[in-house]
Amino acid sequence: QAAGDAAVEGAAKAAAAAGSDARMGGSELPVVINSWSGNQGMAVSLPVIEYARELGVSRETLYRALLMSNLLAIYQKAGIGKLSAYCGAVSAACGSGAAITWMSGGNFQQIADTITNTLANVSGMVCDGAKGSCAAKIATSVDAAIMAHDLAMQSKAFQPGDGIVKPTVEETIRGVGRMARDGMRQTDIEVLHIMI
Repeated sequence: QAAGDAAVEGAAKAAAAAGSDARMGGSELPVVINSWSGNQGMAVSLPVIEYARELGVSRETLYRALLMSNLLAIYQKAGIGKLSAYCGAVSAACGSGAAITWMSGGNFQQIADTITNTLANVSGMVCDGAKGSCAAKIATSVDAAIMAHDLAMQSKAFQPGDGIVKPTVEETIRGVGRMARDGMRQTDIEVLHIMI
């Protein structure tokens, strides 16, 4: 891995995590939200912005990448629902990873593989409310999305049957949505019991 790659990866994780840490610490600065969440809004955008700077892409390309990232996160969350024990940082970072792959010249299959790779890795992360550890969860999710991007750019991807991975990216997204919406319903109740 080149030093420049490590620097942009670190900056992408740090920007999103630091923003979340500031918000959870009481910062009143406004943020753009995604899926009803400021933390997800930062996870879906700040890594993309850091990579856009590093790659030297045009403003139009950055805007298109941000649109892709946001829409992919919203698409995933639509199958999950507003309230779930599923950590939304995963969906947001997944969108960022796909947009980074697109900005890096990745084709459709590489973008799909980035999504699949991210979901195969961190889709079991549990949300236990907005608090300080959200920053760590965002950093973990963004790290997974960047690794997913790196693998996809080498045409490497998890295959159907590797855990929750299905034959297509659409089926994988639907499977994760089902797991988060239906499978984690009891998890959500148990998390609340543990917290109170």
